[in-house]
Amino acid sequence: MSEILVVDDEPGIRDLLREILEDEGHEVRLAENGEQARAARLEKAPDLVLLDIWMPDVDGLSLLKEWVTNGQLTMPVVMMSGHGTVHTAVEATRLGAFDFLEKPVPYKKLLQTIESALNSRPGRVSAPTSLDALGSSEPIRLLAQRLRQASGAGSTLLLTGEEGVGMEICARFLHNPETPWVAPDELGPLVEAPLDWLAQAKGGVLFFREVGHLTPLQQKGLQLIIGRHREYGVNLICASSENLANKASAGAYSRDLYNALAQSAVRVPPLREHREDIPHLAVAMLRGSLDKTGLAERRFSEAALARLGRHDWPGNLDELKSVVHNLATTVLDSVIELRDVEALLGGGMQVDGGALAELFALPLKEARDAFEKAYLEAVLKECGSMSRAAERSGLERTHLYRKLKQLGVKSGSRSEPQ
Repeated sequence: MSEILVVDDEPGIRDLLREILEDEGHEVRLAENGEQARAARLEKAPDLVLLDIWMPDVDGLSLLKEWVTNGQLTMPVVMMSGHGTVHTAVEATRLGAFDFLEKPVPYKKLLQTIESALNSRPGRVSAPTSLDALGSSEPIRLLAQRLRQASGAGSTLLLTGEEGVGMEICARFLHNPETPWVAPDELGPLVEAPLDWLAQAKGGVLFFREVGHLTPLQQKGLQLIIGRHREYGVNLICASSENLANKASAGAYSRDLYNALAQSAVRVPPLREHREDIPHLAVAMLRGSLDKTGLAERRFSEAALARLGRHDWPGNLDELKSVVHNLATTVLDSVIELRDVEALLGGGMQVDGGALAELFALPLKEARDAFEKAYLEAVLKECGSMSRAAERSGLERTHLYRKLKQLGVKSGSRSEPQ
């Protein structure tokens, strides 16, 4: 017997689907809007979701995308709509839906789609067994061992490292896909209602991407979560690219919070410390960019890969992904040659000597922030919209919004949803 979650704002349709599915031997849960669907998914992952697109609080496509982003799409989702278009169906399947049904759904078509969706599930869902997204070298193999050992200790885990090294990848490595994944972007609730996040993440992972930027009140909220997370069975993982020890010594960070976080800390190495992984990562990123954009097949020459491997990558994985995406979308030939890589990394861009000297006079983090701010301002000005800027820079839109906010860059596009 399978458990199916039916999400639809029309009571008649919910009741009809429940009657049909229960007659077929399935267990059925009902949700009338996106908020109830979120709560039902957090309480227990169903075997299948029938999800209406048009709902009063949040549309089904946005909810589907949210589940994908949060690592909660562990079950097949079949989208439904009474006003379907080819564009909507394509967008739903692109986001990860198993299929799209137009209402009213024929009885036979409904049962056939549900059977196919349920049969598409893997026999067993398990946590990732490797950190392939970071590489397969000895430093990454040792990192995986440290992560497992530190996570098994039951304490709050602090991930440290430079920006862009892949700390969220490490956090997801420790997440069981059958349990909740909560990684908030907006940290206001740390002041207002910090325990709400523990309730949402019960039995799963609660991940904070950058705890070095918390305000004093937010730090107190995080301390409360640290003191209570075991009651909820939550694996609490925090990340920081800041030197929290120095900040605590200077009085700019709570000493008590730092001591609690430092009990179990794992450093994620920068790319330059496992250069042997760079060519393999670049090839995988190129494949991802080509699949995402639908561009013609391309490959790196050996010389181009070797040049990528020699670069220091101060922006780490984020910078490598951006460069690879740039090459995928701008190189016209089927082979990306050394000269193409050199144009981006080896002097293809003219840099004002005075500005470069000013950057050299700054600490590394401040110099990187200054460069990223100037880069993003230039990209936004040239592209004219957040969507095109995200594509040009190779960043996901949510990551781009977060980066712009962090650097104090005005997007100039308030009409786009954030």
